[in-house]
Amino acid sequence: MGAAPQRNRTPEDPTPDADSSAASPAARPSLPWEVWALLAGSFLVAAGYGIVAPALPVFAQSFGVGVTAASAVVSALPVMRLLFAPVSGRLVARTGERTMYLTGLLVVAASTGACALATSYTQLLIFRGLGGIGSTMFTVSAFSLMFRLAPDGRRGQASGLFTGAFLLGGVTGPAFGGVLVTVDLRAPFIVYALALVLATLVVGTLLARSTHVGARPRDPDATTLTISAALRRPTYRAALVSSLATGWAVQGVRVGLLPLFVAVALGREPLWAGIALTVFAVGDGLVLLATSGLSDRRGRRPVVIAGLALVAAGTASLALATLPGTAGLVVLLAASAVAGAGAGLLQPAQGAAVADIVGSRRSGGPALSGFQMAADVGSIVGPVAAGALAENASFGGAFVLSASIALVALVVWARVPSGSGPAGDPAGGSSGEDAGTRRA
Repeated sequence: MGAAPQRNRTPEDPTPDADSSAASPAARPSLPWEVWALLAGSFLVAAGYGIVAPALPVFAQSFGVGVTAASAVVSALPVMRLLFAPVSGRLVARTGERTMYLTGLLVVAASTGACALATSYTQLLIFRGLGGIGSTMFTVSAFSLMFRLAPDGRRGQASGLFTGAFLLGGVTGPAFGGVLVTVDLRAPFIVYALALVLATLVVGTLLARSTHVGARPRDPDATTLTISAALRRPTYRAALVSSLATGWAVQGVRVGLLPLFVAVALGREPLWAGIALTVFAVGDGLVLLATSGLSDRRGRRPVVIAGLALVAAGTASLALATLPGTAGLVVLLAASAVAGAGAGLLQPAQGAAVADIVGSRRSGGPALSGFQMAADVGSIVGPVAAGALAENASFGGAFVLSASIALVALVVWARVPSGSGPAGDPAGGSSGEDAGTRRA
């Protein structure tokens, strides 16, 4: 027997919001193949970042600069991402996601290839920074396109898979990069640039064949969700705070401060910092894969709150890793696993909450760029603030400060009123009508 036809629902009909669950799993449509093409591209981009990661600071120091200058090259890309994010959001709204996605990939490819040809530290710094422009172009456009294509009942899963693709690429990339560095310091940049050109050709060809993806939004009724309009939504404001907390504790302090903590405060070999980071990544990946669609079924708010609680608990517990002997190492690894599990819960759910607000019938470039900017601010400010506190007071205080940022985000999410997502907001993003039209 054929399935009963779906009626076109009105915006007043129930849809997933910050506190509600989606339709039953059996009724949820599968993800379109275009989403899987974007996931493949995201994996390759993240793997490329990992490939050049072992070479970048060493390559910078080969020009005769110190540790601080070499670290500045690493920070050049996220700083440019932050500065260019508002522009990229407007460009996505004007030119369409596909054009911006492919252009962003080519900009990063050109920037990376130019890094391989750099003959001075200044050139390397400039070329690496220009890659941040392309990075924010394809990140914002990929999120916007993916959330526009994903069915209403699968946005949490799509967000989880997108985050998982980046995570998997980030884990596998450094292994290849370490091998390439032994051949030549410039080799990782050349390989990454060529891989990005190939990815642009493949993904561009696939998306060009899609009937759902165009240079501009195809719906004549499509509108652009500006940041000012999004800020009127409690869910979006909460997502900005939790995105900042994610950038601060998960992306910034974890990478920038944890290795120093292991070496200076614990007096352990660098190997243990690598093990702790790996445990975090494994915890993140396992929970993400197991629960990527949980917020589709249980609602965004409870999943985000649970993730923030685990991130705060795991980050604060790192202060106890100074216990003597094996006990300190056990705390270090256990705290890393807890924080990783929290990140696996948090990131897909908060991304899906923003996607609910944007919806499927309008461009969300500006709102999505604001969401990305919050994470970039956290990843830039977090290590600096926590590092200064660690240097002038204690590492424990730095970790407690970082955990407090996550707790502030938790309180903000807890205060989001029920029904503040698209279903409960007449000016909301996606509606059941959108979903019914897209599935018809």
